[in-house]
Amino acid sequence: MLFNSLDFAFFLPLVFSLYWLFHKSIKIQNIILLIASYYFYSCWDWRFLSLIVISTIVDYSVGLSLSKEESQKKRKALLWLSIIVNLGFLGFFKYYNFFIEQFIQSFALFGVAIKGNSLNIILPVGISFYTFQTMSYTIDVYRKKIKATKDFIAFSSFVSFFPQLVAGPIERASNLLPQFSLKRRFNRAEGVAGMQQILWGLFKKVVIADNCAEIANLIFNNSTEYSGSVLVLGALFFTFQIYGDFSGYSDIAIGTARLFGFKLMKNFSFPYFSRDIAEFWRRWHISLSSWFRDYVYIPLGGSRVSKRKNIRNVFIVFIVSGFWHGANWTFIFWGALNAVFFVPLLLTDNNRNYLEIVAKGRLFPNIKELLSIGLTFLLTMIAWVFFRAETLGHAWSYLKGVCSSSLFIMPNFEGYIQSVICIILLVFLMVLEWFGREGDFAIDHITKSQSRLKRWLLYAFLIFLIGMYIPTNENAFIYFQF
Repeated sequence: MLFNSLDFAFFLPLVFSLYWLFHKSIKIQNIILLIASYYFYSCWDWRFLSLIVISTIVDYSVGLSLSKEESQKKRKALLWLSIIVNLGFLGFFKYYNFFIEQFIQSFALFGVAIKGNSLNIILPVGISFYTFQTMSYTIDVYRKKIKATKDFIAFSSFVSFFPQLVAGPIERASNLLPQFSLKRRFNRAEGVAGMQQILWGLFKKVVIADNCAEIANLIFNNSTEYSGSVLVLGALFFTFQIYGDFSGYSDIAIGTARLFGFKLMKNFSFPYFSRDIAEFWRRWHISLSSWFRDYVYIPLGGSRVSKRKNIRNVFIVFIVSGFWHGANWTFIFWGALNAVFFVPLLLTDNNRNYLEIVAKGRLFPNIKELLSIGLTFLLTMIAWVFFRAETLGHAWSYLKGVCSSSLFIMPNFEGYIQSVICIILLVFLMVLEWFGREGDFAIDHITKSQSRLKRWLLYAFLIFLIGMYIPTNENAFIYFQF
């Protein structure tokens, strides 16, 4: 079931009404959320519900055992049981064929032919997200940062919470799990803010991402036929496609959770206004970046080690992050490339220069800020080419085409008119994002300072655009494949 589907338009009000009907009972509310979440997930493939259930039972049991066990050796064994089960599922469904193919190709380099059969494996939707979420629970219980829960229903609801089950944010147990044990009262202000955020997320998905996707797919799939100027447009449109698609999902997820009285962590914070790559990664997919920071980077020593080891740690985190996205060398290279962009900032101790949003309290950025934003955006766009390309060869040929003399030819291709319209929509998006950059999401910050008439005119216009561009066929979100 997709957020941008008619099914979800019926599903959400039904669950919302039933949920608040039993506002006096936390237990019943959690049961309703659990049933709704399992149904929501089963709409893709009910068979993979078993993976969520097994992960839930294993980590719930491990958590309880950790809370009672004092022996450090046995505690480590319990932790590794959780990690092996969760990463075992993830590794098999997501990476089995990749490793088989690499194994065969490695021997082929030495003239040794090895037979290996790849499997027709269907990737369970959201497995990378809920696996990391439930692992964070057992790791934190092991570290004694949180106490193990005895409430199986609350824990099951935490693991499978439908708003963020499929594509995040990847929540920490320390933030989300306690909310399932608190009495929840409907807050009108939170409900309104939730609906605003859902509207903004739908706009970014339906109007921005889906329109950009059509042109980006056309250009990337036929890249050898186009001039450098057209290829630049393809990279630009994919850059905004992935932002509109993924941040749009996060907005809908966070907004939906607010309707049920839950507060999820912020997952995007206007990343394309970043002034360097370090700031970009503090603002892009925040829940994943912070997960790798807390559970990989810091345990490796973080920045408390020598510069050489610190650089090693940075590369490990970025490469693993790339591999998390998919079983393809393009993702690994994308991660490594971002590490290359990041390391100069680390070496010069400039990786934490920009902790506040650009031009805070000012209407416009200064020239230095504008140039920094432009350079960071350019580096990010180059990296996205590797993320989008089918193979490393495809990515290199794409960039080679961009750098040809045809870069200075006026773009001329069958999607030209649509691309002009799309650029106008992108300008509209970025103007709203700029003026709303100091808030949790763009239109929340903007509408707080406007009259009721202006607010409703903006809402009406966004709804009009969504209605105008909503496709007859539902378009899945990009991160469903991860």
